[in-house]
Amino acid sequence: MRQSGILMHITSLPGRYGIGTMGKEAYKFVDFLQEAGQSCWQILPLSPTGFGDSPYQALSSCAGNHYLVDLDLLVKEGLLKKAELKDIPWGSNPGRVDFGAMYRYRTEVLKLAFRRFTPDEGYQSFVKENEDWLEDYALFMALKERYGDLSWLDWPEGPRLREETALAEQRETLDETIRLHKFLQYRFSIQWNDLRAYANKKGIRIIGDVPIYVPLDSADVWANPELFQLDENRRPVKVAGCPPDGFTADGQLWGNPLYNWEKLADTGYGWWIRRLRQAAKLYDMIRIDHFRGFESYWAVPYGDKTARNGTWEKGPGMDFFHMVHREFPELAFIAEDLGFVTPEVRQLQIESGYPGMKVLEFAFDSREESDYLPHLYPVDSVCYTGTHDNLTLKQWFREAAPRDVAYAKAYLGLNRWEGYNWGVIRGGMGSVSELFIAQMQDYLGLGKEGRMNLPGSVSPDNWTWRAKKGFASRHLQKKLYDVTKRYGRVPSK
Repeated sequence: MRQSGILMHITSLPGRYGIGTMGKEAYKFVDFLQEAGQSCWQILPLSPTGFGDSPYQALSSCAGNHYLVDLDLLVKEGLLKKAELKDIPWGSNPGRVDFGAMYRYRTEVLKLAFRRFTPDEGYQSFVKENEDWLEDYALFMALKERYGDLSWLDWPEGPRLREETALAEQRETLDETIRLHKFLQYRFSIQWNDLRAYANKKGIRIIGDVPIYVPLDSADVWANPELFQLDENRRPVKVAGCPPDGFTADGQLWGNPLYNWEKLADTGYGWWIRRLRQAAKLYDMIRIDHFRGFESYWAVPYGDKTARNGTWEKGPGMDFFHMVHREFPELAFIAEDLGFVTPEVRQLQIESGYPGMKVLEFAFDSREESDYLPHLYPVDSVCYTGTHDNLTLKQWFREAAPRDVAYAKAYLGLNRWEGYNWGVIRGGMGSVSELFIAQMQDYLGLGKEGRMNLPGSVSPDNWTWRAKKGFASRHLQKKLYDVTKRYGRVPSK
């Protein structure tokens, strides 16, 4: 069945309190998607962000980002008062998230709601059902606060090495803060479940993202050091990255600790099962980030300043995906098979049975024919204009090589009357790919100011873009519906 959807993270929604949330604007966006003939809403990871504010560098792979908890909904429940939300400097630019302001003020406001909350049966059930990750996460966050947000590697030896006596003392001392973080996860769960149920009722599936790696300073690595390639001092031996290529002479040094795949296999991939089970509670379809890393991954010696000296090491391959098929036979996946794709990676993607990704911005290299040209797509694929890591279409037409732009214009029959961005969207909508996804920024015709992320950089512009109030207009809804209908992607009633 042919379908289409929009890629837009929740943080990018407009609203009064500095960041997009799971409140009114999210419900309005679901209505827009349905009325525009769309079937999917793709978002970025919902996890709490750490250094650099990237949702791909999360403090926990299972927790939800409490910045997304809607404050107005808490007011309606009587957990906050309207007056308590006035005069808080959430940020001076409504078109950008000020994560510094979120860090300084959001949790302090949510603490007011926590103090008015009386644990009920729903809360007790939530804590019990999620104890396999929630207990460690809540304690981790409480310890982070106690030690001035230092990395767990710089904590005192007792909690750093998870000595049981030390942890028992910390649980007693930090009881209130631990309960705060359990409360925040409970409220996140309630609001997200309500939003997802509303989307599903409207015929909208949620596509979520599961990053392959977790950061070193996370509850996951602190609580499960044996599952990662760490030395006796719990420092990484090697870290993740990408090799040098035509775009980056030094490669990309991500710095994430690498998995001890042998140990994970011995445990039946239990940590991954728990992680994917939590993701299945959140999403209707899961995009597996950096799929090629399951075939082989680029391992860089810890301490190197670039990724140049890395080597390829074998991943778990189909042994891992056999487990995924057994544990989650009904769950839909997308393989993010971008980057350096070898025949072995392509074979793994085919054997897994997951559709791969086709990015239109990669199609028009005038020097050689690309696998990303629409006439080469298999039906079982997902076509994108670009991802959160790419330029917006308007930016691409301004910055790409003139010969590549000329190639795109000729191939797609682009013209200024239609608009180059809409011409590319037309090309994706008309492809044979069963699912087509475009960034909201491309429908809005935004340039550089709309880019979500520049890979390999730490910038105040990364992850901060927000749409203007009223962005999902009736005019845009009708225009999008018409092109979706024209190419057979509007769902049947």
